Amino acid sequence: MAIEVTPASDFDDIATMVGPKRPDANVCWCLSYRIPSKENRALTGTARGDRVRELLDAGPPGVLAYDGDTVVGWAAVARRADTTFATNRRIPHVDDLDAWSIWCVRVRPGHRRQGIAHHLVDGAVDFARSQGAPAVEAYPVDNAGERVDLTMAYVGTRSLFERAGFTLAAPTTSVLDGFPRVLMRRRLG
Repeated sequence: MAIEVTPASDFDDIATMVGPKRPDANVCWCLSYRIPSKENRALTGTARGDRVRELLDAGPPGVLAYDGDTVVGWAAVARRADTTFATNRRIPHVDDLDAWSIWCVRVRPGHRRQGIAHHLVDGAVDFARSQGAPAVEAYPVDNAGERVDLTMAYVGTRSLFERAGFTLAAPTTSVLDGFPRVLMRRRLG
C-alpha cells in the first residue's frame, strides 16, 4: 500500500471523509473547531457543506490521504489564529508563535490499523511547513494506551503525535471521552 497525502483540494473527497451520508444531515463537517461556535451552531443541513466549500475556496482546509485513487483519510490543519483554539479557554497558549493546529484525524472504515493516521499527521505537518508555520500543535487525548471510543478518537492520541516528533508542551483542562487532553507541539524549521 502506497499512501499519498496531499493538501485537500477536492470537495467531493472532503465530503467523503467528513460529510454526512445524506446531504441535509447535521454532522460536524470538521467545522467545530474551525469556525466560531455561534456560527457552527447556526449552520444546519446543506449549509454546513456550503461553509466547507467557502473554506476550500480560500485554500486547503486540511489534507487527504489516498490509497491509489481512493480517499482513505483526512486531517484538519490550519493556523491556530484561524480556529477556535485561538480563544479556547481549556487549551492554553504556550507562547506567541504563529503555530498551526491539527485537531481532527480520520481514517475510513476498512482502512484503519494500517498506519494511515501516521501518514496524515506527517502530511499535515508538511503542509503547515509549506505554508510557513514555525510550529504545529495538536490536542490529543492522553489515554495511556487505553482504548478510545472511535467517535472520540478523531483528536488522536498522545502516542500518535509523539511518534511524529511532537513533544508535550502543556497540560490542558479539556477532557474527551474521560481522558485528559494535552497540548503537543512540534517546532518546524
